[in-house]
Amino acid sequence: MADWADTRVSLAGQGAVYGVAVTASASGACLASVGGIQVAVRVVPGLTVAAKDKLLILRRGSTYWAIAVLTAAPAMPPSPPAVDDSPPVVSDPAPAPKPTTTTGTLVCSPVATSTWRDGHWRTDLGSSTSADTFQGRYSGSSYGRNSGFAFYGSKPRSIAGATVTKATVRLRRLVSGDYGRRSPTLRLVSESTRPSGFPTLNESATGPALGVINQASPWETTFTLPTSWGQAMVDGTRGGLAITVASDDPYIRLAGRDSWSAAWTLTLYWRRSS
Repeated sequence: MADWADTRVSLAGQGAVYGVAVTASASGACLASVGGIQVAVRVVPGLTVAAKDKLLILRRGSTYWAIAVLTAAPAMPPSPPAVDDSPPVVSDPAPAPKPTTTTGTLVCSPVATSTWRDGHWRTDLGSSTSADTFQGRYSGSSYGRNSGFAFYGSKPRSIAGATVTKATVRLRRLVSGDYGRRSPTLRLVSESTRPSGFPTLNESATGPALGVINQASPWETTFTLPTSWGQAMVDGTRGGLAITVASDDPYIRLAGRDSWSAAWTLTLYWRRSS
């Protein structure tokens, strides 16, 4: 074993420096970078140096001795997270979801248009279930007063439970009576199909002022009915519309199904929430 007695001298004034190994130790020496200068460093017996090791180096004269490999302080395990033992926060319950609103339009063509006079349904106008609809009595006629009807069957009830927001009906005035603009009296009818006897009349409203076709404008219109009338048809408490007056005038003829395909077409605008 080599005699290292000559290294056991006072270190006063010699000082220790730090360096970084450039090469691994071999044959008791290595290259190291000290203060940015590459120098040859002798390695004390028993010390193994790897490249890039940080070294504690003593200088004695012109000779550098690597006496220790510096290692980083052992890593401390992270502290466990603090346990949150505070009581849970009680918040207000989430608001109820808003209801979904569906809207739509239901078009209902009448299943029958007919005119009642003198205790029976008129058959002199063609088909008694597609006939034109009359109101009042022609001046000088020996016949009684007319009442015209449109029935809508079960279709309005197909949206039962919906809320009606608007109701309209298509009307066209044909030749009969004077040519001036006249307003029929509209009635809401209980029956949804034509009965054998006179239908049950209910609510009343003044209809649109119409002139005779091609003689006085307007002779055709989409008339807005009371919203409650449309709702009653959807609810099933009413089923049809009528034109009728307690006197002879005004004498009015409105188109039925045979005269005009759009005659008495009922349109219901509705919404439903769920």
